[in-house]
Amino acid sequence: MKKIFILCGILMANISLIAQDATAVKKVTYPAGYTEQIDVVYTKVNDWEGKLDLYLPPTQNGPSPVVINIHGGGWNKGNKESQTGFSGFFKRGYAVANIAYRLTGVATAPAAVEDTRCALIYLINNAKKLNIDPNKIVIMGGSAGGHLALMGGLLENNPIFDTNCKGTKSIKVAAIIDKYGITDVWDWGYGTIKTSKSATSWLGDKAKDKDFAKSVSPLYQVKKTSPPVFIVHGDADPIVPYEQSVALKAKLDEMGVKNEFITVKGGQHGKFEAEDNRMVNAKIMDFLKGLGL
Repeated sequence: MKKIFILCGILMANISLIAQDATAVKKVTYPAGYTEQIDVVYTKVNDWEGKLDLYLPPTQNGPSPVVINIHGGGWNKGNKESQTGFSGFFKRGYAVANIAYRLTGVATAPAAVEDTRCALIYLINNAKKLNIDPNKIVIMGGSAGGHLALMGGLLENNPIFDTNCKGTKSIKVAAIIDKYGITDVWDWGYGTIKTSKSATSWLGDKAKDKDFAKSVSPLYQVKKTSPPVFIVHGDADPIVPYEQSVALKAKLDEMGVKNEFITVKGGQHGKFEAEDNRMVNAKIMDFLKGLGL
């Protein structure tokens, strides 16, 4: 009898885990005519495979713009399967590339940046096959994903983190959408406003190397040639200080880079009121439209 109870307990635990896994995966709904390619391998590092999900519009209208989406989670958690909010892009004929990257438990900095660059390079190299326009690439993310979107785009043709994906000489994104992203990793780890263990954990054995932290911080990658940047941040964010986005805005203005900064009054970390979310989404689309995207 005791063995039966033990077996029942194990079965119930397994069912519970399966249910939890199921809730963590959200199905992306896309319009008729779109096709999907799930878990496409865009890079390999030892035994780890970098995968992305592609949602591609019909081909008859010619090469489409594409948005690369990057999930958040402090570089230590999260997955691409949690991301579904692409309807605004689908309505405008965009392709979507939703990417996974190495988390801190797999590899520390700069691994996530390297993977972001590899995904970008993969799309550029395969643009013709995928029927996407390499001149209309938008890169977007929230929180740690916002940081990676900024790094992926602001590095432009700097190959410093392209070790795993060499061979593309011209890397230029058309726009970056940064949602409450980390812009100064050192400040997030050791600053007066916030001290984040996520930052120091991600930096790993370079946690005390300020120069390295700057090399993986978007704030220090801004140049006069940088692509346009859309920033949104809640001014009551308890996780990533609002001041991080204020500093990025100031740097973009200093360098003369086109940008738009939306402050969500009372907004928490990615937790905005429904009306604010609608406003932000509309502002993003207006920003892209103004760029011819």
